[in-house]
Amino acid sequence: MSDLTIDFQKVDNLVPAIIQDVNSNVVLMLGYMNQEALDITMKTKKVTFFSRTKNRLWTKGETSGNFLHVVSLTVDCDNDTILIKARPEGPVCHTGDDTCFSEVNTSKTFFIDVLRKIIKSRKVESSDKSYTASLFAKGINKVAQKVGEEAVELVIESKDDNKELFMGEAADLLFHYLVLLEAKGYELDEVMEVLIQRHQK
Repeated sequence: MSDLTIDFQKVDNLVPAIIQDVNSNVVLMLGYMNQEALDITMKTKKVTFFSRTKNRLWTKGETSGNFLHVVSLTVDCDNDTILIKARPEGPVCHTGDDTCFSEVNTSKTFFIDVLRKIIKSRKVESSDKSYTASLFAKGINKVAQKVGEEAVELVIESKDDNKELFMGEAADLLFHYLVLLEAKGYELDEVMEVLIQRHQK
């Protein structure tokens, strides 16, 4: 984030900043930043805008406590628009809505993409001491075995009514399935394409 080149000179030293939920990819809001707002945002990791109506800087959540915590920050091809992926702390809109576009922002399914990137990094970083790296080191047979074990455990838990245990096993199975895909060198998108093709028939 420190190597950004942004053209603030195009329009009144301000550039639009699009805020997107890092876990859902839902667009939360749009604001404007000048250089100072950007500097504060990068320093505090909390989104700060320049208010055109109040003619001052304001940190989103400074009165409500509903901060936007910065995860990543990129610039478009013309260097005059910022895209910030953030974790919202509470509703984003002053109306109490999840977003400023009256959209519901409850889905967390895009976190799978975040998790896939983490799993991929664990595979290529051979010095990593994480559990995931240790699975890759043990080879495809061990990874496949873990998927089988987690599937059986999920089936067993599905026969009871303990939601917490069931969700835990479901999460374990999904995680190990993603590890297996990575170990095989396949992408989840390829699996999605199979489902899409089936749906179109």
